[in-house]
Amino acid sequence: MKQYKLAAVFALIAFASLTWSFKEDLFQVSKNLDIFASLYKEININYVEETNPSDLMRNSIDAMLENLDPYTEYIPESEIEDYKLKYVSTQYGGIGASTVSIEGKLFVNEVVEGYPADKQDVKPGDQLVKINGNEVKGKDRNQISQLLRGPKGSTVDMLIIRDGSVITKKLVRDEIKQPNVPYSGMTEDNIAYIRLDKFLENSAQEVKDAAIALNKQQPKGMILDLRYNGGGILQEAVKIVNLFVNRDVLVVTQKGRNPQKTIVYKTMTEPLLLKMPLVVLVGGSSASASEIVAGSLQDLDRAIIVGQRSFGKGLVQQTFNLPYNSLVKVTVAKYYTPSGRCIQALDYAHKDANGKTLKFADSLSHKFNTSAGRSVYDGNGVYPDVVVNSSRPSPITMSIMSKNLFFDYANDYKKKNKTIAPAGNFQLTDNDYNQFVASLAGKDYSYASRTERLLSDLRDEAEKENKLGVVKVDLDDLKDKMLGAKKTDLITYKAEIKRVLETQIVSRYYYEKGKVIQAFQYDKELQAAKALLGSSTKMLAVLKGEGEYKTIGSPTKTIAAITTAEN
Repeated sequence: MKQYKLAAVFALIAFASLTWSFKEDLFQVSKNLDIFASLYKEININYVEETNPSDLMRNSIDAMLENLDPYTEYIPESEIEDYKLKYVSTQYGGIGASTVSIEGKLFVNEVVEGYPADKQDVKPGDQLVKINGNEVKGKDRNQISQLLRGPKGSTVDMLIIRDGSVITKKLVRDEIKQPNVPYSGMTEDNIAYIRLDKFLENSAQEVKDAAIALNKQQPKGMILDLRYNGGGILQEAVKIVNLFVNRDVLVVTQKGRNPQKTIVYKTMTEPLLLKMPLVVLVGGSSASASEIVAGSLQDLDRAIIVGQRSFGKGLVQQTFNLPYNSLVKVTVAKYYTPSGRCIQALDYAHKDANGKTLKFADSLSHKFNTSAGRSVYDGNGVYPDVVVNSSRPSPITMSIMSKNLFFDYANDYKKKNKTIAPAGNFQLTDNDYNQFVASLAGKDYSYASRTERLLSDLRDEAEKENKLGVVKVDLDDLKDKMLGAKKTDLITYKAEIKRVLETQIVSRYYYEKGKVIQAFQYDKELQAAKALLGSSTKMLAVLKGEGEYKTIGSPTKTIAAITTAEN
């Protein structure tokens, strides 16, 4: 009896403590709101120069949120539609074309197959001069979008310049649907492939529809490609895991400071493809909901993860309504995969002396176990079971891309060539590449190589230490040699530059799907996935952590790797 009384006393003390803390928090909030409101009023009334109240408030809000994390953000009424398109819906009223600004001029960048721009023969490379009588010069990206978008059935009058000729177009807006799954199909060796680019509304249904269609062809395995997927709606990720996992299985748990934000998500329905051999592709751009899918399937030993370490976003956001039709998106929780790990990479609660967000060190990661006992680790993203090394684009490739020289050549190529080979087989000839190199003559694609930047930093450090005179001759000699080496970069990086150029050209003929199919020719991760799915022995070795696929140590050490001819 005394034990029950003692427990009741402790409970009462805890409740009182919690109530006091809550009241103290409310007092602090109320106090600081009063101070801020008074300050805001006095500035607007008394400041020597005229102020813009809306700008002052927006700057205040942005400054307050800046100290939290980049995912907590304020969305005013004017930005609601863009927010919904980015984070919620895949549909909008428009013409199905994207634009790019080059040297102060606005050009059509890409058109979407089957939508108004495509049907009315608007082409990449067309310069937009006026939209509905409005000059586009000087307008920003958001203003251009507002001019092009509108209700289905409304019209858009466009004045464009093509090859020096002025052309007028009248387009009728349609409902543009941006699929979460831009491509799905069978590979030549009977493996189903689904590429999922985002987790917005209906993404799980799109994956399910694609999987059902592909399963009718009796594939020997399936590849789910999440390499370019920055995430989206958490519940859609749970539904996608459910396609491959039994009912009532834990997929992810979110835990917040507010107990009401702690939620457990389990699979709700019977699986569609419980026995289908599955490989999930991830990379540095795979984040958030992508990592929930990859991390959960890895923890449950249901799929083999192939590629590079994912981005590492283990945070959950929720949107709240604010007055005057505005919103705030707030990070309310962290999420944890079935093994109990959180893969968050950046520690937004702690910053260094310069205000830079710190990254969790691999050496501080904790070991967790998958359902079958394999070792996995928290922090810094989902580490693949099979690592395929990636390479960063060379400086010359990045420079040509940033100067839109690929864009220009692809447009010219389309004018000169009415047809090309099927997307899956298309490759530029050496003669084509030589013509591209010739087209760069007289154009500025200057860049600083990584070695040149290091030499520049070394020169600066030597000068600070008063030692430049000692090493100047050597530094100048190295600089001259680097300049000589750069002259051959168009040859050295020919294969890489060709791949980027081919992608641009293929999109002019076969749109977005063509780009995906054409890239398969060079896809090392895809080849590694197919090698696994082609061998049940290799699949089992990875899932059991045996032999050459045995996981060793933490992510800073060697983890399962696959050797293929493409690597």
